Amino acid sequence: MKKLLTLALALSTGLILRAQDVSKIKVSGYLETYYGYDFNKPADNNRPGFIYSHNRHNEVNLNLGFIKGSYDNGNIRANMAVMAGTYSNANLSAEPGVLKNIYEANAGLKLSKTINLWVDAGIFSSHIGFESAVSKDCWVLTRNISSENTPYFESGAKLSYATDDGKFSAALLYLNGWQRITRQNGNSKPAGGVQLTWKPTDKITINYSNYLGTEGADSVRVNRIYHDVYGIFQVTDQFGLTLGFDYGTQQSSKGSDRKSEVLSPVAIAQYAISDQWKVAGRFEYYRDKNGIFIATGTPDGFNTRGYSLNLDYAPISNAVVRLEGKLYNSKDKVFVRDLNAVNNNAAVTASIAVSF
Repeated sequence: MKKLLTLALALSTGLILRAQDVSKIKVSGYLETYYGYDFNKPADNNRPGFIYSHNRHNEVNLNLGFIKGSYDNGNIRANMAVMAGTYSNANLSAEPGVLKNIYEANAGLKLSKTINLWVDAGIFSSHIGFESAVSKDCWVLTRNISSENTPYFESGAKLSYATDDGKFSAALLYLNGWQRITRQNGNSKPAGGVQLTWKPTDKITINYSNYLGTEGADSVRVNRIYHDVYGIFQVTDQFGLTLGFDYGTQQSSKGSDRKSEVLSPVAIAQYAISDQWKVAGRFEYYRDKNGIFIATGTPDGFNTRGYSLNLDYAPISNAVVRLEGKLYNSKDKVFVRDLNAVNNNAAVTASIAVSF
């Protein structure tokens, strides 16, 4: 396996690895299986369309599994990971061919001998949001609505800097678009973004990220601007709190001064009962009246509150068994139950996740 990943790293990043460099390659992996039950009982077994992770109803399935090879000699670094699962089917459906199975593929060069200044290019995890595709690293089993409807991944190049003490980092990004590996057909404009992260102590993280880009072919393209702010606070050894707020705007049409907006506050509290047991609760609100990301065709659009309760059991440090109950309540009838439009959607999800 390590030989295969070494070859994959070399082919995907253009690195030429000498024999002594092979020892610097690290192999890791992740696998998460799940079972989800949606009480609205969708006929096609797909959860509502704005859900992209853990999105299958009444079946045991693989949400995300990947194997990853990493290389870092202090001046050159590279990562390559291939994946499978319902997550990749849902999130990379627009990508051609084998790109649907690329979780990560990037290479970077350190630009200074004295400071942590890097330039990297390729496919990365998104710089927006505090919840990633790796559920084991998140406080709640499933993602919040704003995380589901902002990029999980992005492709392009980034210039990044971090202080030696790790308390501050910054990145400037040049991107191919909003959650895209290949640029949208007919769109000639690149996108970009900034990420600023401050960690004044090991118990506090404050982050601001943004995105500026266009959507649609050049003849009809509209501007999109998105802001993401969050803070993670480990208040005590047992209790943690995450607070986030997203706000985005998009032109109603090309050349128009009118803009549609989306906003979403999120709050998550987590309590460690013991080293093995944790509980967490999440409240979220998402408003997208004009359907920038979630189109409904109803008077108030997608105007929805979400409530989640999560229980974790970690028998060993690299594995966790999880159970989550979640309820959505919308102002309009945007969900479907027995072929009728309804205001509510409830679901239970269980998973087993292992990293290695």
